[in-house]
Amino acid sequence: MSTKRIAVLISGSGSNLQALINACATHAIAGSIVAVISNRPEVYGLERARLAGIETQVLDHKNFVDRTSFDQALMQLIDSYQPDLVVLAGFMRILTAEFVEHYSGQMLNIHPSLLPAYKGVHTHQRALDDGAKQHGASVHFVTAELDAGAVILQAAVPVLAGDTAESLAARALVEEHKIYPTVVNWFCAGRLTYQDGYAWLDGQCLDKPLQQTAQAENS
Repeated sequence: MSTKRIAVLISGSGSNLQALINACATHAIAGSIVAVISNRPEVYGLERARLAGIETQVLDHKNFVDRTSFDQALMQLIDSYQPDLVVLAGFMRILTAEFVEHYSGQMLNIHPSLLPAYKGVHTHQRALDDGAKQHGASVHFVTAELDAGAVILQAAVPVLAGDTAESLAARALVEEHKIYPTVVNWFCAGRLTYQDGYAWLDGQCLDKPLQQTAQAENS
C-alpha cells in the first residue's frame, strides 16, 4: 500500500501538528505530512514543521477581500501537493461549503468538546459554566455545517472541582494528542472512510462515536 500524503492546516502553535509529526516519524501513521499551511504568519506551528523538514506555506487570509477568494486560493495551494488527506489542526477559519465539498470524505478536524455538545468556540468555559461532569475532544469528518460532521473517535476527561478553562483545556489536550494520530492512521491505512454522511471503520458504520480505550489507541 502506498504511503498516504497528508496536508495539515494550522493557525497557531501546532501542538496537535507535533503529535502527528511524531506519529509519522515512528510509523504510527501510515502516511507522511507533505505540507503544513498556515493562514497566519510566524506562528510556532510553522517552526515545528521546519524542524521536522516539512515544507511550509503561509496564506494570510488578511490579504484576501472575502472568504470565498481565500478559500479558492487555499484550495489551489493544497491541491498542488496532491494530498490524500487534509487535516485541520487548530485551523481557525470557517470554511465555505464549496471548499468543504471539494474535500468531502478527505478532511478531518479535532474539536475540543464531546460533540455534539459545545460546537464552536470557548468550549472549556462553556462546559464549566454548565456544570458538566465530563468534557473532552472529538475527531470528525468536516462538513459544511460547523462541527457537525460524522464523529469518529472521542476521548473524555473528568471535570474536576476547582478546574479553570485553562486547566480543563490542558487535560483535554493530552487526549487530543492521542486520538488524532489514531484516526489519521485509520484513514491512511484504508480502514476509515466516509459514506452517506457516516464514518465507516473496517466496514462497519459508526452510528455512534467510538470512545478512546487502550485497545483503540494501540490498534
